[in-house]
Amino acid sequence: MPRWIVLLGCLGLPASATAADPRLLVHYMPWYATRDVSGSWGWHWTMNHFDPERRTADGRREIASHEYPLIGPYDSGDERVLECHVLLMKLAGIDGVVIDWYGTGDANDYPAIHRNVQRLLPWLHRAGLSFAICYEDQSLRGLPPDLDAEQSARDLKWVERHCFATPHGLRHEGRPVLFVFGPQHPHWTVTLESRPVVLGLPHLYRERGLDGCFAWPPVDGGRVVAREAWTAFLDAVYADDRTLVATAFPGFNDIYSQAGVHESYGSIDDDDGRTFSTSLARALASGKPFVQIATWNDFGEGTMIEPTRARGYRSLEALPRCGPPAHLRLPVLLYDLRERGGDAPRLDEAAARLFADDCAAAADILAGVQRDLAADEVDDGPDRPTGGAPAAP
Repeated sequence: MPRWIVLLGCLGLPASATAADPRLLVHYMPWYATRDVSGSWGWHWTMNHFDPERRTADGRREIASHEYPLIGPYDSGDERVLECHVLLMKLAGIDGVVIDWYGTGDANDYPAIHRNVQRLLPWLHRAGLSFAICYEDQSLRGLPPDLDAEQSARDLKWVERHCFATPHGLRHEGRPVLFVFGPQHPHWTVTLESRPVVLGLPHLYRERGLDGCFAWPPVDGGRVVAREAWTAFLDAVYADDRTLVATAFPGFNDIYSQAGVHESYGSIDDDDGRTFSTSLARALASGKPFVQIATWNDFGEGTMIEPTRARGYRSLEALPRCGPPAHLRLPVLLYDLRERGGDAPRLDEAAARLFADDCAAAADILAGVQRDLAADEVDDGPDRPTGGAPAAP
């Protein structure tokens, strides 16, 4: 019996014996920048308020988040980060990634986000993970009339050429899938020969003539959203037969008010992990072909399942096809050893073993590199602060 059906029974939720096993996706933000990699700290770590150059007594940088990444604040263009993230997803049993994308324009940090998406795709291919684009059509706002249509056409042609045409692109009933976070632009349309299945938000997709919708954490108006409210919202969305994507989330705790960006959207308590387990179980029981976790790494809104200092690997370990906990810790150890200057050829071999699902061999290699580094660091002086990576099992 699949583990997710056991999970439903433990939570007292119905499970259909004939329900198809949905594809498990995770929403990914490729927008982080650090001084060491990109030359400056990007807006998503600072929000023009926090200063990551400041450190607390325990060595943490000041960032725009209530939570702190286990590997520390990172750059989304750093190949070591992408390797670590994708391996964590693979070992946690995630099937695919929905990549948040602002198009090919040159405003704000859109060029960096576009570059980071292109760097991420080969790692997803290597891991055998499927992917889809979530187009943030709000990037078209502020463009003059006609130029917004031209920009949208360029953006969608890029998606068609580089995402729909690849065998790793997410498909539904033979057609490529495109997510739109909205649509928010009043004149946005899709005219592509590939005829993608276009999915928008529940309250917008019908009036804009899209094929269907995907659920999202229901926060609005700065209110605390109780469990009864968000479960009722999701039940109503799942009752729509054009909802193709159910959602799971660990909670919602944005930092916009503290950063002075704008008022908070609201909050959903993580309830010591129960919000995630409950929303995941309901999503799996919904009968929808896809379940999207919102999100992998939106630290500004507090919806990440990426391992953090406070929560560790709790969310990943709750996934229905997650591997052994000891294996799940290996990508973070690999990242930490690369950061500390470990033997690159041996670390490359360990990574190859992880991509090949040979975790035992990878663990042995990583343990050897860790021992060698520890000996070198004793000879060279005090250890530097690390991202909190565990010892090899």
